[in-house]
Amino acid sequence: MSKGGITRRIDELGRIVVPKEIRCNLGIRDGEPLEIYTNDDNIIIKKYSQVENIKDLGKLLCDIISEVCNVGVIITDREKVIVGSNNLQQVINMELDNKYKNLIDNREEYIPEKEDVICNIKGYITVVPIVTSSDSSGLIVIMNVKKSEEDLKYAKIIQKLIVNKLDV
Repeated sequence: MSKGGITRRIDELGRIVVPKEIRCNLGIRDGEPLEIYTNDDNIIIKKYSQVENIKDLGKLLCDIISEVCNVGVIITDREKVIVGSNNLQQVINMELDNKYKNLIDNREEYIPEKEDVICNIKGYITVVPIVTSSDSSGLIVIMNVKKSEEDLKYAKIIQKLIVNKLDV
């Protein structure tokens, strides 16, 4: 150990093993992409979020759908809320419950019959996964004060636009 970290050697192919304890603590799954970059003389390894890279597009889509359709909209990556419509700014960076993380892993839509809670907000929700050609990257969540069949259409519009951008 050095300066609170774990020391590892680089093998002949330039590989470094990220210790299991660190992978577990950060929720890094086998095969998950990591971003590697330098800062001065440091090498930074960070979890890579496809959805985080399209934050500006996501915010624009959230605000447009929210304003036109009078609903709340949030977009998540695999861990937390990345962007939200103007009426849901307070949930940005909130961690997702395991229930919603499982929806991402299982690539499932979720439309409960009664009000539900996500990120401490209660309402009628419609959840659609963001599934690209390579992975399930996050969720589109539409929040409404009443149950509406239209919410699934709104979520799928955002989903298609984001997936098209991510698959490029």
